[in-house]
Amino acid sequence: MIPKNLDDITENDFQVLIDNSVPESRTIEYKRDLPGGSDTDKKEFLADVSSFANASGGDLIYGIEENQGIAIAIQGLEIDNIDQTILGLEQTIRSGLEPRLPYIFIKPIRLSNSKFIVIIRINKSWISPHRVTFKSHDRFYSRGSNGKYSLDVNELRIAFNLSDTNNEKIRRFRESRIANLVAGETPVPFYDEDSPMVMLHLIPFTSMNPSQIYDLSQIDACSKFIIPISSPRHIAKRYNFDGRVDYGVMGQEGETYTYLQVFKNGIVEAVWKQPENREENQKILYGDYIEHELLKSIPNYIDLLKKLDIGLPIFIFLTITGVKNYYMPVNNLYRMVNRVYTIDRDILVIPEVIIDNYDLVVPQLLKPCFDSMWNAAGFQGSPNYNDQGEWKPRNT
Repeated sequence: MIPKNLDDITENDFQVLIDNSVPESRTIEYKRDLPGGSDTDKKEFLADVSSFANASGGDLIYGIEENQGIAIAIQGLEIDNIDQTILGLEQTIRSGLEPRLPYIFIKPIRLSNSKFIVIIRINKSWISPHRVTFKSHDRFYSRGSNGKYSLDVNELRIAFNLSDTNNEKIRRFRESRIANLVAGETPVPFYDEDSPMVMLHLIPFTSMNPSQIYDLSQIDACSKFIIPISSPRHIAKRYNFDGRVDYGVMGQEGETYTYLQVFKNGIVEAVWKQPENREENQKILYGDYIEHELLKSIPNYIDLLKKLDIGLPIFIFLTITGVKNYYMPVNNLYRMVNRVYTIDRDILVIPEVIIDNYDLVVPQLLKPCFDSMWNAAGFQGSPNYNDQGEWKPRNT
């Protein structure tokens, strides 16, 4: 795989492949021509795509001449209608694999001679293994150092078990972090132990791979995106066993009400204590404020993971603790009016949402999370979305 975001790849990157005689591998394969229209060509194309999804992901590059697997020349592709060509490839992938790939990225790059290189970037799938079903082909493929190969029965059994295991690992990680944080085991001590705590976790599917470890220098290169929720003016940072933690400093004891922990495996944990209630003797959860702060912060965290070139999908988990018997204000951020019910439990473990592509609208992505938060206080959903599902916050 070319170690760059797709949008940053240029013709010079292909020349680097040629100059360095970069061979095909588990994560990269060269093709001189696009797949043809015959059934055989389509089966071969789908086998290539699914093999990457079932293994570690990678780049399928069309328009590169190779000799015994070594890139030797930039051939380029003469394409009259690039949009139609990409649409055809996408349709073949959507209709020829089971289960359907949740996302696929196809990037055409125009060369200086007006020809194209077409890159299909396939991330490791979280619902693998995928089967080629086109024309009843019914085969599973994966990849090794020498390219794709057909999975046998034992390998298929392992593939299905690994997929379930990774999902279970993600669930257990979230549960363990909730337990630790509720017990006060935080990387930085909190200023107010009694107020509700908002926990946000962005967990890439690939973070469960033991080999995925980022050097702290790589994380530091993304510093502009490492901003705690409701970030104060004074932010401190330090390294710890898990990676890097940035936090707002309060008082002389180095306490905080917000921190951002970036784990070495790419997991992002943002924890924030809600400000003290503004109504005396009232237990109020400020849902409007929580929505606003999360929608301001999450795009930074997505950009952080994108900058680290972490593969999709990414699971977003929202958890709110310490909220039993709390109300949520309806009409105004600071006044307790039109309250409906109190929250009947101490911990809101909100179902996850999944980032399966970077061309997303964050408010729409998070609507199910916000709806669940407001459901807990007796509302049909978040009052900050219109009938079209757009985030349109009320005047506060």
